[in-house]
Amino acid sequence: MVLFLLVLVVAVVLGVVGVVVDGMLLLLAIAVLLLIADVLYFAVRSAVNR
Repeated sequence: MVLFLLVLVVAVVLGVVGVVVDGMLLLLAIAVLLLIADVLYFAVRSAVNR
């Protein structure tokens, strides 16, 4: 659970920096991909634990 929250915080920070800083849309794209990967990891881990 700690890993999930840590990656979630990193994705949010990268997303905010990507939006605020001009020309850093690549960071926003990385944040979105990281968020998707994190949610998929959490879903798979939750399904395995059942």
